Amino acid sequence: MRKVRTIEMERLTVEEFHEAEKMPLVVVLDDVRSMYNVGSVFRTSDAFRVEAVYLCGISCTPPATEIHKTALGAEDSVDWKYFKTALEAVEELKQQGYEVLSVEQVEHSTKLQKFIPILGKKYAVVLGNEVKGVHQEVVDASNGCLEIPQLGTKHSMNVSVTAGIIIYKFAETLMLKK
Repeated sequence: MRKVRTIEMERLTVEEFHEAEKMPLVVVLDDVRSMYNVGSVFRTSDAFRVEAVYLCGISCTPPATEIHKTALGAEDSVDWKYFKTALEAVEELKQQGYEVLSVEQVEHSTKLQKFIPILGKKYAVVLGNEVKGVHQEVVDASNGCLEIPQLGTKHSMNVSVTAGIIIYKFAETLMLKK
């Protein structure tokens, strides 16, 4: 097998990305403190044509060198919006008809392997702070919670890794089966 060169991949330009059909998913970052994590979420969101990234609270916004270092320009292709709090973002998304799901370990969460996104439905997922997770008031305002089962000794994962797993789960149903 021969590795494919970048020029052979026929990737979208930023302009083409803006015009392309997006996955009906908004990723909400609730007080994500690491600019590298924010950049990584942008890059994964670009890879799967996520509709937008909402940056809330202490989450840094572009332009920032640290975001660009991991986003590699995805901060220019993926739409984003800033909110003072994630609760404000959730309220706006719900008013716009999104089903909002926090990614958190809570009572009665839906395990990710049992969750099947519904075609034609708009979703938003909330990912929390690297230490404290999603704020409780945001969990309370959400339509539900998704949980990624973990089998090791740790009870959390890096927020950008979590974003990748969650975004791929939605992409499997909403974009990749088309």
